[in-house]
Amino acid sequence: MNHAAVGFRAHSGWASLVALTLIDGAPMILSRRRVHLVETFTYTFRQPYHTGEKMPLDEAKAFISRVNSEAKRLALRAIKDMQKTLAPQGYPLTHCGLLLASGRPLPPLPKILASHALIHTADGELFRGAILHASFRCGLANTTVKERDLLALASEALRIKPAVLTRRIADLGKPFGPPWTQDEKFASMIAWLVLASPPSD
Repeated sequence: MNHAAVGFRAHSGWASLVALTLIDGAPMILSRRRVHLVETFTYTFRQPYHTGEKMPLDEAKAFISRVNSEAKRLALRAIKDMQKTLAPQGYPLTHCGLLLASGRPLPPLPKILASHALIHTADGELFRGAILHASFRCGLANTTVKERDLLALASEALRIKPAVLTRRIADLGKPFGPPWTQDEKFASMIAWLVLASPPSD
């Protein structure tokens, strides 16, 4: 039995998901999907902190909380659907890799809403947090990696030179046809990394 991993690269309101397994140590893509993390795919909901900036604080807090709850529910549904799809094929989904931004920890909401830079960061963190929450709920082993560190970490762990690894990731998408986007390439790389890495103590 070959275990599977999902890799995520998240954006505001959506994420790229790639499911991958290893066959004799070599990666094979099982599925790729674009997952919506808001029901209403508009700026208002995809950028909840931007929207909250224009509201009184109590309203902003309630609105952001609703979007956060919805994102968690949709992320949970996406992962459970993938588990149900892969299990009958003999690929139990056991691992999740999530790419992180490089931002610093966020302050309380009033300070976030007072800073345009922090608002951008908070929007992204909300959806990444929803994916991580859903992954824990599904019982997956979770690994997070800062995006800027991904290639170096994967190259070291997989013992493949960065340029060679980049080409192999590009080739993985050929059976699916174009487009094989940067989102999907990065999601594939982190999924491969978490499956190939030994569990930590």
